[in-house]
This record gives sequence, structure tokens and C-alpha cells, in this order.
Amino acid sequence: MKKRLITTGLLLTTFGVIAKPQTITLEVPTMNCPVCPITVTKSLEKVNGVTDVEVKFEERLAKVTFDDEMTNTKALIDATTNAGYPSLVKE
Repeated sequence: MKKRLITTGLLLTTFGVIAKPQTITLEVPTMNCPVCPITVTKSLEKVNGVTDVEVKFEERLAKVTFDDEMTNTKALIDATTNAGYPSLVKE
């Protein structure tokens, strides 16, 4: 029984290490005031799996780092859109 618990613990630890964070840049063309980045940042930070958000007002860009096993690009775009700031992935 003890061996089984140790093996299970090692497997769970290993899977946590395998997940790589993904980073994408979103274009947010409707950010037109200095307060907009705060709203965009908060909307993205609420998405489960997001680990970092950096919004640049002048460039109208949001750089988002996230765990792709917990969320995806569509969820990030939906978050900004639902906050009133439609976005798209910068190519």
C-alpha cells in the first residue's frame, strides 16, 4: 500500500512538471484610454490557468502567459470580449 501511494505521488508530481506555459500576444484595438488596460488585465487574470498578463496601452497589445492544459486562446479572447474589449491573436 505504501509503495502504491509513493508511486501515485511521483506520477502526480511528474505531470505537474510536464506542463509548459504558453505565451500569446493579443491585439486589443479598442483600448483607447489609459484605464482600459486595467480592465483588460483584470479580465484576463480571472481566467483559470493564466499566470501572467502584461498589457501595453500604446501598442494596444496584451501578452498573456497561461497553462494550456487549463485554458486556451478562445477563453482568453472571450474574456476580453466579455469585458468590452474584443481581441484577436497577433500573427
